Amino acid sequence: MKVMNLEGKKVREINLPVQFNEGYHPNLIKRNVWTIQSNKRQPYGAKERAGLRYSSTLSKRRKDYKGSYGKGLSRTPRKVLWRRGTQFGYVGATAPGTTGGRKAHPPKSEKIFKKKINKKEKRKAIRSAISATFNIELIKKRNHKMPVEFPFIVENQMEDLGTTKDVKKVLGILGFNDEIKRCGEKKVRAGKGKTKGRKYKKKKGLLIVVSKKCNLMKSAVNIPGVDVVDIKNINSELLAPGTHAGRLTLYTEASMEKLEKENLFI
Repeated sequence: MKVMNLEGKKVREINLPVQFNEGYHPNLIKRNVWTIQSNKRQPYGAKERAGLRYSSTLSKRRKDYKGSYGKGLSRTPRKVLWRRGTQFGYVGATAPGTTGGRKAHPPKSEKIFKKKINKKEKRKAIRSAISATFNIELIKKRNHKMPVEFPFIVENQMEDLGTTKDVKKVLGILGFNDEIKRCGEKKVRAGKGKTKGRKYKKKKGLLIVVSKKCNLMKSAVNIPGVDVVDIKNINSELLAPGTHAGRLTLYTEASMEKLEKENLFI
C-alpha cells in the first residue's frame, strides 16, 4: 500500500496488516451496528397517570342524576363539559380511543433496548468493516468523492497538525477537496424533526484513523463530515454509518503499525 507525505507525493510502500484480509460480511456488520445503536438508546415512556387525571364516572341507571339513560349514549366513560339544570354535556374520557383518553399501549420506560453480540462476531464485523474501507466499489456506492490515487496511507506528521486551516490545506493537497465540499452542503430535514433541534441533515464524510490522542483530534473537529478516531476505539458504526460499509477512510502509518503490532480485533 502507498504511503503519501503531506505534499501528496508517494514516499514508500508498506504491507497491510492481516486485518485487511477479512472478507466482506454485510449481515455481520449490520448486526454489530444495530447492537451499538440499541445500547445508546435512552429509555422513554408515557406518564403513569396520563389520560387518567380526571373524574369520568357516568351512571347507567334509569332516572339517576348525571345519568345516560334515554340520551342515546353508548356506554363509554365520559366527563362533564357543561351543565344546564339536570342536563349534562359529555365527552368521552379515560377509555382508549376517546378524545383525551389514555393510550391503550403507551411506550413504557421499563422496556429494555440493550442487545448483545458475541466477542468473536464483533471482532469479525470490525475486521470486515476495516477491509471494506479500501474496497473502491463499496466506497462509490456510499457516494464518496475519493482522490484519483486512493487508496493510500498518510505519514505520521498528519497527527501533529494543530490548526483547522492546516488540516484543510493538507486534505486539499491529498485530493479530498470534493469530499469536504460534498459534506459542507446541509439539507433541511422533512417532517417534525425540524422543530425538535435537528433541522439539518448532515452527510458522513472522511474518517481519519490515528494511533493515539493527538492535535488532529481537536484541529479537525470543525470540518463538516470529518471524524477523527484512535485506532483502539474504532467500531463498526464509525466504519459503516447506517450499516453500509465502505466509508472513505484515511489511516496514518502509525495507526497501521499499532493495528499490526497489538493484533487488534483478532
